[in-house]
Amino acid sequence: MRTLFFDRIDAGRQLGRILARQPWVEPVVLGLPRGGVPVAAEVAQALGAPLDVVVARKIGAPGRREFGVGAVTAEGPPYYSMPALRAFGLTPKAMEPACARERAEARRRLAAYRDGRPEVAVAGHDVLVIDDGLATGVTAMAAVRDLRDARRVVLAVPVCAPDAIAEFEGEVDQFIAVAAPRRFSAVGRWYADFTQVSDATVMRLLGKG
Repeated sequence: MRTLFFDRIDAGRQLGRILARQPWVEPVVLGLPRGGVPVAAEVAQALGAPLDVVVARKIGAPGRREFGVGAVTAEGPPYYSMPALRAFGLTPKAMEPACARERAEARRRLAAYRDGRPEVAVAGHDVLVIDDGLATGVTAMAAVRDLRDARRVVLAVPVCAPDAIAEFEGEVDQFIAVAAPRRFSAVGRWYADFTQVSDATVMRLLGKG
């Protein structure tokens, strides 16, 4: 099976080379933990930009928590995929307990990842939100909707499902992907090494940034 990237570092370097060709106004790079942070670290290095995180937690369907019907950040409004909610016969109101639980976890993780460091200011900056890939895009959607103070919001990923691009029209100022393969199937398919990223790795990379 053909892959596009050796690992997330390789993916971040490829993405960083593309992004470095564009002019940015005081760019800030935000990685989506955990897998997006090693990619974001390489992008931040390529742009000479500060690195931080935006934590978005998937809101799973009852009994199938791995199936994300929405997502929420530590502070922003939840985002729900209405087709996904309808498929399970759910409403945003019915998901409020799950949303509250995931928001609390997002806050806990954000505090742990920053480890006492102040958050990087985004107001007036070009903000680049980075993940290691995009399938459904629910967590990325919650993340970009939490950044309304930014000068521009850019979503950039190494690889994505082709349908994901249309989902973000009108939601971000720019969407950039190294590749959007027609036969996408899953993010990990395009990496030779898609080992799970640990919290310790995220904290180490943020400490460097």
